[in-house]
Amino acid sequence: MAAVPHLMTLADLSGPQILRAVSHAYHLKQLSTPWLAPQLNSGKQPRLRMPSQSLFNNTRTRVAAETASLLLGGRSLFLGKEDIQLGVNETPRDTARVIGGMCQGIFARVGDHSEIEELAKYSPVPVLNALSSLWHPTQVLADVLTLHEHAHLFDSSAPSPAPPVKAHTVPLPKLRPLTVAYVGDSANVLHDMLVTYPRLGHSLRIATPQKPVYQAPKPLKCDHKIWWGTNPREAVQGADVVVTDTWSASNSLLPRVILTLIPTSYQDLDGTRSRVRTTRRCPCRLEIHALSTQEEARGR
Repeated sequence: MAAVPHLMTLADLSGPQILRAVSHAYHLKQLSTPWLAPQLNSGKQPRLRMPSQSLFNNTRTRVAAETASLLLGGRSLFLGKEDIQLGVNETPRDTARVIGGMCQGIFARVGDHSEIEELAKYSPVPVLNALSSLWHPTQVLADVLTLHEHAHLFDSSAPSPAPPVKAHTVPLPKLRPLTVAYVGDSANVLHDMLVTYPRLGHSLRIATPQKPVYQAPKPLKCDHKIWWGTNPREAVQGADVVVTDTWSASNSLLPRVILTLIPTSYQDLDGTRSRVRTTRRCPCRLEIHALSTQEEARGR
């Protein structure tokens, strides 16, 4: 029997496989906006999205997962901590076997990464990691798609996105090699960035409050495109894209903005605005996606 294909991290995929996934997502997004997508999952059993008891339900993740499944002709079954006894008197092993016998996939948002590893170990159906303490592959896939959608902002010769035409799609826009900066804690989003962007031809400049201890890029032979330090100002110099997250060492939050294209400023560690001069300029500062729902974080 062939091994069940799971997705724990983008390190599980090759660079071409990642681009194929992003390209397919772009194709489906065009079909579903503003028209319904083809019913690719028609006739299939309900799929599952299951957050851990240790995490609050995430609005974007749940809405995206359920609407995507519906548009593709399937149906999702949401199971939260109030719905099942996982971690109380049911083990991940038992839960994976029960759900896998009735559903065709598990989309799991968990706490500790060992939880999703155990689900995948015993599940007879594919398990996709929606978030764990170690990895966040779906977030980085979405970020890569967003960058390709805005490829024209990084290359003046690239055409602007064409308006959608019914029953017609265009190929994924090509993206020139970028310099992507990350400022924040060394956590799950960064871990998947480390094994993704360099293998797609992009360079990473990282500033974290702690010394780098994550070694996954080395066996993938992509660590030569990664610069790592502790100074945010130094990390963002020359960056095309800045990704920010919490900076726990200063006991304050950097804006939880996932993608900011061609930034002209960023929130300094003491909470004051600090100007950043970059080698590339853009007449606008486009914030693509924010985890925080605070107007201050989204509206600058």
